[in-house]
Amino acid sequence: MKTLGNLIWFIFGGIIMGLMWSLFGLIAFVTVVGIPWGRACFVMAGFSFFPFGREAIARNELSQKDDVGTGGLGLIGNIIWFIFAGLWLAIGHLSSAIICFITIIGIPFGIQHLKLAGISIAPIGKTVVSKEVATAARMANAKQTVAELRQE
Repeated sequence: MKTLGNLIWFIFGGIIMGLMWSLFGLIAFVTVVGIPWGRACFVMAGFSFFPFGREAIARNELSQKDDVGTGGLGLIGNIIWFIFAGLWLAIGHLSSAIICFITIIGIPFGIQHLKLAGISIAPIGKTVVSKEVATAARMANAKQTVAELRQE
């Protein structure tokens, strides 16, 4: 089912927003200073092309380790990102979601656009994994939190 959803998604709009993510990524790479943002753009472009069956998750939630993108520098990077590109990508995804919601068949696609709009606001510090991996990471984090709370 996810293959069919991804195919329909790609044909009816996923390609446009995926190309927009790629365009912002190319612009970021050209500036050299923007390479970290460009890398995030290309990860999210792949997700925007084929989102069904995958999920964006914070890297520290996945690996249980902080890195440059998940700490204070990541926050600053996301603020800069929002000003220069995030707002525009979010508007694109919101516009696409509204168009999808007009038809009943388009509702699942509109929901995906809303998820991507949220990600486009702050993509630094996130990665894309299968839904199963994201669920397993959240379960492992929950088990660890429960174990820590029991020791207190």
